[in-house]
Amino acid sequence: MEASTVLSRIGLAGLAVMGQNLALNVAEKGFPISVYNRSTSKVDETIERAKQEGNLPLTGHHSPRDFVLSLQRPRSVIILVKAGSPVDQTISNLSQFMESGDCIIDGGNEWYENTERRMREVADRGILYLGMGVSGGEEGARYGPSLMPGGSYDAYLNIKDIVEKVAAQVEDGPCVTYIGEGGSGNFVKMVHNGIEYGDMQLISEAYDVLKVVGGLSNSELADIFAEWNRGELESFLIEITADIFRVKDEHGDGELVDKILDKTGMKGTGKWTVQQAAELSVAAPTIAASLDCRYLSGLKEEREAAAKVLEDAGMRGDVLKVSGGIDKKRLIDDVRQALYASKICSYAQGMNLLRAKSIEKGWNLNLGELARIWKGGCIIRAVFLDRIKKAYQRNPQLASLVVDPDFAKEMVQRQEAWRRVVGLAIQAGISTPGMCASLAYFDTYRRARLPANLVQAQRDLFGAHTYERIDRPGSFHTEWTKLARQK
Repeated sequence: MEASTVLSRIGLAGLAVMGQNLALNVAEKGFPISVYNRSTSKVDETIERAKQEGNLPLTGHHSPRDFVLSLQRPRSVIILVKAGSPVDQTISNLSQFMESGDCIIDGGNEWYENTERRMREVADRGILYLGMGVSGGEEGARYGPSLMPGGSYDAYLNIKDIVEKVAAQVEDGPCVTYIGEGGSGNFVKMVHNGIEYGDMQLISEAYDVLKVVGGLSNSELADIFAEWNRGELESFLIEITADIFRVKDEHGDGELVDKILDKTGMKGTGKWTVQQAAELSVAAPTIAASLDCRYLSGLKEEREAAAKVLEDAGMRGDVLKVSGGIDKKRLIDDVRQALYASKICSYAQGMNLLRAKSIEKGWNLNLGELARIWKGGCIIRAVFLDRIKKAYQRNPQLASLVVDPDFAKEMVQRQEAWRRVVGLAIQAGISTPGMCASLAYFDTYRRARLPANLVQAQRDLFGAHTYERIDRPGSFHTEWTKLARQK
């Protein structure tokens, strides 16, 4: 449809693939939508797609004014442009035609403090604001994403009926909920992405051990991951991993996965997650290890040079001989258990980070509800999230997923397999930083007494930082060197 006099229920500005797909999703659910983009060709392209996909109720506009005025009041406009200054530019272009009570919804991966600044800026003119995390990639945007809107509750109520239809649907409701005040929606999406980094890293380590130590072919790996996807590991990432191993290389022999350069890209949300964990004094070693691995993967030329230097220094190949034969069947089962146990730790770290920020900012995040809205539409969607939801329903004050009785039992049952996999990888010289970080996290957290007493003694010796005792109250300082060297 071309622009008409009938007012649209909602607008969307920014028509790259995600924007186009989300707009078509909204229209397909029966909500008339107006779209706008700075380059008019994208508007025309979207109108054409709406026609082809069943004459969907979508109208295109070539000027910010026409676009805003085509919406029924209170107007709601979703912005899907690149984070940072493009968002500020788009807001300034559109908001001059908006009125008090209208609402702007930023659907990008934005830094949460930018969202909070923009909220304050538009509030002077009575405009409401939401920062809404959108997960699920292009496919999710078109057929049902996981949506994480935070900010003005009134603004959320204006679009609640739309987002509940547009979001992915799972057996216990749509994958959207009002997250909380301020930039909470962006923050939750950021941590979701950090957990996603951890998940992807752990899966790549499982692949590495099975392929290199187990000697498994891509077709065997495809079958193994497909089988895992029918059990406790059932998830989007395990499912797509099985598919990846089956794709042949159209430019040569074998499978495409083996021809891909081993350098990982990133957009920054994983880095933000690790920075926030440090700011809030929350241990997130699995997520941090996955970030470090992306940095190290980027040093391709350095790694190739290092392999040569170390070989010249006497290193015998990049994979070392493992003593004793490999029982393939047992290795596959061990890796499955190690992957699951490592994953629990990674999600525990993400949830603890969300809780710490929620306390700091007074957001009152509902961790069980967050696990629920991640069950469909998003990249980390997994059957396992239902178990996390139930853990927080049983105990909203749960200190960590590691101490939920069900998860605790599962980790204890799997720890022998987990240790075998990590030990085998270390013996073979294959790095499994994610699995090692998860195991170290588990082993540190479960011990009632740690060697931190020695660290405190050192701090007191060189900096008079004082220490506490286990047998009497108060702070103490000791002249360690003097006492140690007394004749």
